[in-house]
Amino acid sequence: MTGRQAREQWIGAVAGLGNPGRLYEKTRHNAGYQVLDLLAADCSVFMQERKFKAEWGFGSVEGRKVLFMKPLAFMNKSGGPVGEILAYFGIPESQLLVIHDDLDLSLGRLRLVRRGGAGGHRGVLSLIEHLRGQNFPRLKLGIGRPAHGEPVEEYVLQAPSGEEAKVFQEMIAQGANVAKAVLVHGLDHAMNAFN
Repeated sequence: MTGRQAREQWIGAVAGLGNPGRLYEKTRHNAGYQVLDLLAADCSVFMQERKFKAEWGFGSVEGRKVLFMKPLAFMNKSGGPVGEILAYFGIPESQLLVIHDDLDLSLGRLRLVRRGGAGGHRGVLSLIEHLRGQNFPRLKLGIGRPAHGEPVEEYVLQAPSGEEAKVFQEMIAQGANVAKAVLVHGLDHAMNAFN
């Protein structure tokens, strides 16, 4: 391992946030789930629900064991299952990459951050409360804000349509690429490359 690799922040777990159930599958709020599904498939990870209220499984990325998980509690309760799983496997919060939608980023934009507050995102807030800190990296997926005056609560639970749907799907694919780069090359390298 080179000196640079030793300094890199390696990720031991990845969580995609969303709401469980078919009703929410294609919604903006489930962007985190969608990216995680693509990433898990790319890394040949078999995920199933067992022991915890989550779908989860381990994969090998560049010879390192990485935990993949989708909490199956509703978004504002995501922290419970994620916290339990991390505690069970002894993975520190600083090695958790959380993938989630973000209203404050325009549609299609991606941003990697090392840590931070919830920014009004209830799933992230739940994680901060259960992990007792905000020292975990995030991959934020831009969904933009409502353009037609609809309430935010309705907007995030709708599926994008038309040209917006195309941009959304391109973002999901790119999000999986960015997350894979984090796992393969480390957080610092990926932040320099994609931010």
